[in-house]
Amino acid sequence: MTPTRQGEEAAWANLRADDCAWLLTMAARAGDGGLALVGGAVRDALLGETPLDLDVVIPDADVEALAAGTGLPFVFHPAFGNATVTLPDGRAVDLVRARRESYPVPGGNPVPLPGTLADDLRRRDFALNALALHLSPTGARTLLDEVGGLDDLRARVLRPLHRGSFHEDASRLVRGARLAARLDLRAHPELLAQVPDALAVADRTPRLWAELRLLLHEPRPGRAAGVLRAWSAGALLPDTALLDALDARRDVGAEVPFTAYAAALLHAAPDPDALAERLSLGDRPAALLDRALSDTPFPEGTPERELRALLRPDAYPALTGRDVLALGVPPGRGVGEALGHLAALRRAGQLRSRDDERSALKAFLATKGPHLRP
Repeated sequence: MTPTRQGEEAAWANLRADDCAWLLTMAARAGDGGLALVGGAVRDALLGETPLDLDVVIPDADVEALAAGTGLPFVFHPAFGNATVTLPDGRAVDLVRARRESYPVPGGNPVPLPGTLADDLRRRDFALNALALHLSPTGARTLLDEVGGLDDLRARVLRPLHRGSFHEDASRLVRGARLAARLDLRAHPELLAQVPDALAVADRTPRLWAELRLLLHEPRPGRAAGVLRAWSAGALLPDTALLDALDARRDVGAEVPFTAYAAALLHAAPDPDALAERLSLGDRPAALLDRALSDTPFPEGTPERELRALLRPDAYPALTGRDVLALGVPPGRGVGEALGHLAALRRAGQLRSRDDERSALKAFLATKGPHLRP
């Protein structure tokens, strides 16, 4: 394993002060092997970002006992020997016993085996995620680069750790697209060579669908989907042009929630129900899509209006009950009759604007009884 001083102090400086204090305390309790901050936290810190999520590998100590000793709420996962500790601010820290893994079935869950810190880094997805900041029990810090991740990080290259990486776990392909879009990374040739392997086992990799759901939570989901297309993996999703359009709305300051992106994806899907089930989307995106496609008025800036502008570009704000009253219809059942008449004309495609609605309403009122006439 290669230690390096380059970037070590900068990475430590980019961690939150309270996280540094917590890590030092844990390292002092973790036995002779100390602990190692690994993965995305080290990567982001080296890029000058302040990581929020912490993944910690424990080379020697009993993970469950170490988690219990914090006095904080935690959940222990016996199958992998991991513990998830909840920090006072509500963030979760994963404590992982150093291990190696094997994949008896491509796409299935890995089988964990005891291992060293070097083994643990080599089981990861990409080289730039296999960096570690090791803390000894005395607090001495060492930046470890097991597989050339620092060079990849400097070159902004995303490289799988071995040739069978995507065959073992196809979800790594989608995770890579998320990272490439968010961090402006380019694919190593080895990554592109493995795309067919990932597509071949995609249907047997449940974690891939979880990663696609996480893609919709990215800062720019359309961009991440575009990376998949550029890598010849666009078949994992239905047409994503609407995601690009929603990205553009975010770029000008519009609030576009996850549910809007999910609704747009459902709209493009040949079988929306099957896609919603695979991505575990729940009911909210489909309900939002139904509202966006309806004639119900919604205020400017709402997800319904944002989606409607994309899905029904010829749509316009329909007359409301208040508008009908302003045109002279007396309060009462006549307002509902007038709105129902306009809704029927809209469904028939006979109205194209609010002016059309006003003209149609006037014609309707001229033929009705006194309870509707101004």
